[in-house]
Amino acid sequence: MGFAPRLLTRFFAFSALAVGAAFVAAASADAAGTVKVQRSIPFAATAQVSAAVRDQCQLQTKVPEFLSQAAGGSVELVEGALNRKAGRVLEMEIIEVHSPGGGVFSGAKWMTVKGELYDRGKQIGSFRAKRSSGGGAFAAYKGTCGIIGRCTKTLGQDIATWLAAPTANASLGELH
Repeated sequence: MGFAPRLLTRFFAFSALAVGAAFVAAASADAAGTVKVQRSIPFAATAQVSAAVRDQCQLQTKVPEFLSQAAGGSVELVEGALNRKAGRVLEMEIIEVHSPGGGVFSGAKWMTVKGELYDRGKQIGSFRAKRSSGGGAFAAYKGTCGIIGRCTKTLGQDIATWLAAPTANASLGELH
C-alpha cells in the first residue's frame, strides 16, 4: 500500500472516531439535559408567610428566575405541573419565610427552599437551602421585598451550583 492510500485510510479512521466521539458527547449532554422547573414554585402548606409578602414580593417566581439565570441555559421554566418521568425535573417549594414588615428596621429577613431532582421518575438528588439578608448597602432605603429579594437571588445561585453536581440531602447556603 502506498503513502496516499495509507493516509486516506488513517484520515477516514480518524474521522469515524471523531464522529463517534461527537455522537457520544451529544448523547451524554442530552442524557443530562435541560432541567425543567416550574415558573412559579409553591409555598409549603406549613410555611407561615404574611399576606403582604405573598402578594407583593413575588418570591414564588423570583427563585426560579434567578436559578434559570445562574444556570446559564440548563434550566427551562415551565408553566403548570411538572411530570417527573419526562426527563430531568426539579421540584421546589418555599418552606420558610421570615420577613416581618418594616424593611431594615424590623431586622434580618430569611427564607428556606427545599427541592428534589428527578431523572425520568427516579430521584437523583435533594437539597435544603437557606439564605438571610439584613439589606446590604443602603439597607435603610430598601423595603421588606427588596431585602428578601436579595435572598432569592443568592438562593438561585446556590441551587444552580448544586445542579451542576447534585447530591442527596444537600445543605446549601447558610445551612452548610
